[in-house]
Amino acid sequence: MSKNVIIGQSGGPTSVINSSLAGVFKVAADKNLGEIYGMRNGVKGLLERRFINMRDYIVEETDIELLKRTPASFLGSCRFKLPKIEENEKIYQDIFTILGELGIGFFFYIGGNDSMDTIMKLSTYGESINSSIRFMGVPKTIDNDLAVTDHSPGFGSAAKYIATSIKEMVLDANVYDTKAVTIVEAMGRNAGWLTGAAALSRGPDCDGPDLIFLPEVAFDMDSFLEKTAKVLERKPAVIVVSEGVKLADGRYVNEMASDTNIVDAFGHKLLTGTARYLSDEVTKKLGHKSRAVEFSTIQRCAAHILSRVDMTEAFQVGAAAMKAALEGHTRKVVILKRISDDPYICTTDLTDVSDIANVEKKVPLEWMVSTLDDVNHHFVNYALPLIQAELAPFMVNGVPKHITINSKDKIRK
Repeated sequence: MSKNVIIGQSGGPTSVINSSLAGVFKVAADKNLGEIYGMRNGVKGLLERRFINMRDYIVEETDIELLKRTPASFLGSCRFKLPKIEENEKIYQDIFTILGELGIGFFFYIGGNDSMDTIMKLSTYGESINSSIRFMGVPKTIDNDLAVTDHSPGFGSAAKYIATSIKEMVLDANVYDTKAVTIVEAMGRNAGWLTGAAALSRGPDCDGPDLIFLPEVAFDMDSFLEKTAKVLERKPAVIVVSEGVKLADGRYVNEMASDTNIVDAFGHKLLTGTARYLSDEVTKKLGHKSRAVEFSTIQRCAAHILSRVDMTEAFQVGAAAMKAALEGHTRKVVILKRISDDPYICTTDLTDVSDIANVEKKVPLEWMVSTLDDVNHHFVNYALPLIQAELAPFMVNGVPKHITINSKDKIRK
C-alpha cells in the first residue's frame, strides 16, 4: 500500500486542535512515511483539490512546538456533510480518485460527531471498492459530547478559560453594592459540559456563579426569575446558561427573541442571544440592571490560557491514531480512558467509528444538584484534572506568536 498521508480538520476549532495535527505529523515524519498532505478546509477543500504538503511548513522541531501552541485550525475547517452513498455515489468516486492520484494510504480526520460521520461513510465506501486506505478519526470538541471517550481534547482548555473568566467576573460583579445581574452564555447545544465548567471557578477566594443552567434540563422562565430575585436579596447575581437551554415544549430560549430558522450544513439551528434575551427579561420583570456576556468563539481559541493536560492529550490522540493506522487499524477513533482521578491517569484506546458518529454524550443528571440549577462534586471531580497546568505561548512584541499557512516566511512557492 501507499505510504502517503493526508490529514484534515473539520467543525469548530479548539485551542489544541493543532496539537493533534502535530501528533499525527510527528509520528508520520519519524516513521519516514511518504508525503504528508493537509487538506485545506477539510473534505470540502479536498474535493476542490486544495491541499498542502505539510513538510513545506513544519520543517524544524520548533515548528511542531509552535503548531501545538497555535489556536484555530491550521489547515482551515469546514462544515460539510457527505451525502449517503446511495444518494450520491459520484462524490465518493471523486474523493477516492483524488486520494488515488495523491497515493494516499492513510487518511486522518480531526473533528467531532459530524466529522466521525465522514470517517464512517468514507471507510464504508472504501470497503465496498476494496480500497487499502486506512481511515482514522481523531477526536476534538470543546463541547465534550463525544460518546465512549472519557472526554474530548479541546474541552479542558475551554473549561479552563470559562472557569478563569467566571472567577474574574464574579469578583468584578461584587465591586458595587447594587442589585445587578450578569448572565453569561457558554457554548453547548444539547450538552452542558462547558456551562458546568463555570463551577470550577469556586474556591476559598471565590464563591463562583450563583446559578448554572444546563440544556439537559427543561428551562422554566418563571423559576429562573424567582431564583434570580432570591439571589438579589443578598448579593449581585452571576448566572451561567448554556446557549442551548430549551423550554419544556422543545423551543430554544433564544427563539423567544427571534423567529429565525437559520440552520447550518448539518441541519443544526444557529444559536445565539440566549443570555441577551434573559438579561432583557430580568430588567423588564425584576426591574434591576442586567448585562449579558457571550463567550462566543473566544472560549474555543483562547490558547493563551490553554490547559497543558489538554494539549498533551490532544497530541497523544493524534500520535496514537497514526500508530494504530500503521498497525493495520482502520475505521477507528482514538478515545481517552481514565484510569484514576487522583492521581489523574489517562491512556488512549480505540473504538469503532460507528460508536461515536452522530452520538451525543450529555451531562448525567446525577452530576447536578437536586434543584437542577447547578452541578455537584461529581462533575467537579471529573472536570478538575482536565484544566491543570499551563504552557506559555511563544511571545513576540508582547503578543503570542503563531504559525499559519499565510505566515510571510511560510508561504509555499
